[in-house]
Amino acid sequence: MKYILKILRGTENNQYFEEFALEFKEGANIVSALLDIQKKPITKDGKKVSSVSFEVGCLEEVCGACSMLINAKPRQACTTLIKDLISKKNNLITIAPLSKFPLIKDLIVDRSKMFKSLKKVNAWIDEEDADDFGPKIDSKTRDKLYELTTCMTCGCCLEACPQYNKNTKFIGASSISQGRLFSDHPIAKNKSKRINSLMQEGGIQDCGNSQNCKEVCPKEISLTESIAKVGKDTTRQLFKDLFSKKKKT
Repeated sequence: MKYILKILRGTENNQYFEEFALEFKEGANIVSALLDIQKKPITKDGKKVSSVSFEVGCLEEVCGACSMLINAKPRQACTTLIKDLISKKNNLITIAPLSKFPLIKDLIVDRSKMFKSLKKVNAWIDEEDADDFGPKIDSKTRDKLYELTTCMTCGCCLEACPQYNKNTKFIGASSISQGRLFSDHPIAKNKSKRINSLMQEGGIQDCGNSQNCKEVCPKEISLTESIAKVGKDTTRQLFKDLFSKKKKT
């Protein structure tokens, strides 16, 4: 059985579709299909073209590098199986680069804005935090923190977010969730600093609560729960800062 992979290719100002006819292989995913095209870049019309540019790393849904639009849905190419996308009635699969990030070429986009957002919310444990191993935590809290650590910074949540685009200052659900992770970390000592960073322009107040982020997260992280938690934390911090200023005056 053959299927057609329709790929949106090109650069920012010159995008076009090319279609490739491929033989179905049991267990094949989008990445393996792209690798087959890379070996033999010939369109279904018999035209030889340049290899398709795409990004891939771990091949096991850990690195987040292979994010792309697969049949218009943001997904990980390494864990999206061909057999789940085709049938006897429809053998066409359409893939495209994520649209909310600057396009580099073909299926490769620049997600560096996401990593800059992680810096804004201090999403790491620094020297002033890590002077001991911290207190013991209960299993429920531990499991929740672990869930938050599985974020791959893949960009799927931002692709689905109506508040996020190439020009927005909104940091998005993933960075808000990572801000929550490190502000709630048992050895973190500068929670107020992290929460204050989430109160700045582009932070939690820019979330429109569409909840699309949770629907498309490959790791099924409770992003809306993180947004709600950070919303409460920022409200507390706002009053805390307000009363602190009154005491000083």
